[in-house]
Amino acid sequence: MTDTGTSVRNGREELARRMRALSGSLQHPETAYHLPIAFALTGIAVHDAEKAREAYGKTGSHPLVASEALRAARVTTGGPEPAPFTGFVPDTVIRKLGYTLVDGSILGLALLVGTPESSGAAAAIARELQEKYMLTFLAGPVIPVLQSAGVKVGLDYRLVPLGSTPDAGVHFADILARVAMMFGGIAPGDAGRLLAYARERARAFAVIFPGLSDPEIALIDSLRDLGMPILTTGVYDVVDWIPVIPEQAVTRGMELRQIRVKVTAIPIPMACSPAFEGKSIRKEEMYVEFGGGRSPAFELLRMKPAAGVTDGRVRVIGPEIEQMKPGTAVPLGILVDVASARMRKDFEPVLERRIHNFVNYGEGSWHVAQRNLIWVRLARDAVAKGLRMEHLGKLIQAKFRIDFPDLLDAVQVTLLTDGEKVREAMKEAEAVYRERDDRVMGMKDQDVDTFYSCTLCQTFAPNHVCIISPQRPALCGAISWLDGKIACEIAPAGANQPVLKGRTIDAQRGEFEGVNEFVRKASHGEVTRCNLYGIMENPMTCCGCFECVAAVLPEVNGIMVVNREFTGDTPLGMTFSTLAGTIGGGAQTPGFAGISKGFILSERFLQAEGGIERLVWIPRILKEDLGDRLKERLAAVGMPELLDKIADELTAPTLEQLVEFLAKVDHPALSMKPLV
Repeated sequence: MTDTGTSVRNGREELARRMRALSGSLQHPETAYHLPIAFALTGIAVHDAEKAREAYGKTGSHPLVASEALRAARVTTGGPEPAPFTGFVPDTVIRKLGYTLVDGSILGLALLVGTPESSGAAAAIARELQEKYMLTFLAGPVIPVLQSAGVKVGLDYRLVPLGSTPDAGVHFADILARVAMMFGGIAPGDAGRLLAYARERARAFAVIFPGLSDPEIALIDSLRDLGMPILTTGVYDVVDWIPVIPEQAVTRGMELRQIRVKVTAIPIPMACSPAFEGKSIRKEEMYVEFGGGRSPAFELLRMKPAAGVTDGRVRVIGPEIEQMKPGTAVPLGILVDVASARMRKDFEPVLERRIHNFVNYGEGSWHVAQRNLIWVRLARDAVAKGLRMEHLGKLIQAKFRIDFPDLLDAVQVTLLTDGEKVREAMKEAEAVYRERDDRVMGMKDQDVDTFYSCTLCQTFAPNHVCIISPQRPALCGAISWLDGKIACEIAPAGANQPVLKGRTIDAQRGEFEGVNEFVRKASHGEVTRCNLYGIMENPMTCCGCFECVAAVLPEVNGIMVVNREFTGDTPLGMTFSTLAGTIGGGAQTPGFAGISKGFILSERFLQAEGGIERLVWIPRILKEDLGDRLKERLAAVGMPELLDKIADELTAPTLEQLVEFLAKVDHPALSMKPLV
């Protein structure tokens, strides 16, 4: 047994010695939060050894601050570790995870550190964490041990390999610190609120294996200040660490953090969990594929009378896996028939989009796109373990019944792999798609008297309220007005609530009496007015998982939009991460707004400031992402030539160059009413 109390004392002394010897510059890539732990605890922006020692002293020589600085110094001078190690996780990745941290697909966070005594036991812990919807971070020898046991690691599998040494576990703490500042509105330097936030909202625990040095033990022990239980497999003797046998580690950790999950096993020969949703199956890994432009493929969910649906029935019409040649593209039709007294036609497209999620939950199945544009792959190793088309149907059928028990009374799935039948059925599917589009196309905000809220992100941003209208999607881009409406009907007490517009206060700015009243109550009185269509006065609050930041550029009388995938500097001289760090956490920031990509294409896009004519700069990657839809939008307002007048990082990387570019192309923003 390791005398952990002595190790903690010795470790703190060793960290102090290393801090005294620290020299040079320190930095982490792609973050607006400097060294996040030091920044969150002290408000000091650490970029060199002297500032690191200042922050270290201000925190009473806290091991987290020392470990963060020492690791940053090592990476700054020696460079990051090679794949598969992630090292410091960039801000943009954390923001992408934002929605999954609150929508139920990630229930909590775990850290595995050290050298497991048994690769099988470690693999079982990792698998259980995946199956129980946990996002798990790994540091030290546990990573190669898991790989040797056949466990795939990486962010796509929600087993994130931070680094080859246990001290990389400090990145787990810097992620918690950034979540508090990004989403929770915790001001840098407010150590009391930071620690309270971590204890109350970050449902996290650590499982520690043998092999840690004294400084590493001191680092891990200090995680308790963040409210994190430290579970050990029995080799560390300290009263504040919790001994467990490996088989009980996950259950015990989740109990201590009050993380509750009900996992229903699906009897098919591959693991199923949201942990696998982000994975990819490369061409060399696949056994067979469907669609993706290589073969006809589609998916369709249909409401039928109860007599026409046999609950649990799964059929494969056409060749099974054994009759498919490895490496080929095969036609596929996925038909999901549902019956329920509560089901409505409006629900069909929203439920149909869940097929994408459910197929990706399989460890050996992969799905992209929707409707008749789908692309599905099955992995060679999964097929070798017995996966068949029938099992894919069982996965889809079971997940619909598990996830929508109160909505769906019966679900049956038919998989078509016969090419002629796929092409025949696709004609029916395409007719249904057209009917749906006609039903919702052209829906305007003025056509409805009810908007919908989303308060999912209040898990991390307690005062943030997202208002979703037909012409303004949620700022994360994940929820449309129709999604919110249907979610409210399925779960009346959920995060998507009806918001009566009430009297129109200002149609141009998008200010409504009912919206103001709802936002005031839902934000606990912090926000009293909200303009849905403007950026200069009372813009909507931001949580942290927005797809883009819109910002006013007074020098050119225009507005720029930058998406989180763009990592370079904007004309403001700041990256997306820096901009996002100033407006998140449920605050209103006049002149700035978090928005979805889809909102750029809306008629309501910042109409209070003049709309899309004000758009003067967007990154090339965003321009390409919006593609033909942006061209159509500009043509609809009679300004198809505006696309070439909108600058990007290639035509105008700086504000000075932007001024010159806009004058050269005679951008309309220059002659519009002054913004400020």
